[in-house]
Amino acid sequence: MKILVVNPNSTASMTAKIVEAAEAAASPGVTILGATAEGAPASIEGHFDEAMSLPGLLARVAAAEEQGIDGIVVACFDDPGIGACRELATGPVLGICEAAVKAASMLATSFSVVTTLPRSVPVIEHLIHGYGLSHQCRRVRSAAIPVLALEEEGSDARQKIRAEILRAIEEDLCEAVVLGCAGMADLTAWLSEETGIPVIDGVSVATRMIEALAGCGLKTSKINAYARPNPK
Repeated sequence: MKILVVNPNSTASMTAKIVEAAEAAASPGVTILGATAEGAPASIEGHFDEAMSLPGLLARVAAAEEQGIDGIVVACFDDPGIGACRELATGPVLGICEAAVKAASMLATSFSVVTTLPRSVPVIEHLIHGYGLSHQCRRVRSAAIPVLALEEEGSDARQKIRAEILRAIEEDLCEAVVLGCAGMADLTAWLSEETGIPVIDGVSVATRMIEALAGCGLKTSKINAYARPNPK
């Protein structure tokens, strides 16, 4: 089985980190292929960045479809272009926000999300509402760090994320925390140990969910909403 993990931004070091997390989660015999969206912003922080990332993301998905990929993970917590990706893809496609919050809903009666910048909060709140999990999400929190700070050696980003998770436990009374950025994928085990609750990374969860769906022989529905784009 081959799973494509696409980083919708153009930062190659983040792609490497994401692929490493996906490979650690995948079963033996599953091949993880990583891809970076060419021409996309260096990070996705808001609606404009998300829109600008879509041509590169969709090009990667289209290329993978021609190669017969079994499933696709879109590794940005804004879940950009998921509907369009599903129109192009035969196999299952998952965004890491949807995968992570649905996993959290199975592991705990409540969860909070810790993301990067405050401007990402309303985007994620909107997604969670659309996924039908607002009743279980206690709060979407910002650690007030730029996405690219997660790539900077010597940055205090990880300590700020840890502190925000501890505040979430105390103030939100949440039972699990979802990491609201693919660039946090390498912090999951450390944060779980430091905070004593399940800390969920969407990259690893989405990878295993794709593996499960594809392993069951399931594909994306091609009736109505996710039918292939009409020729123009």
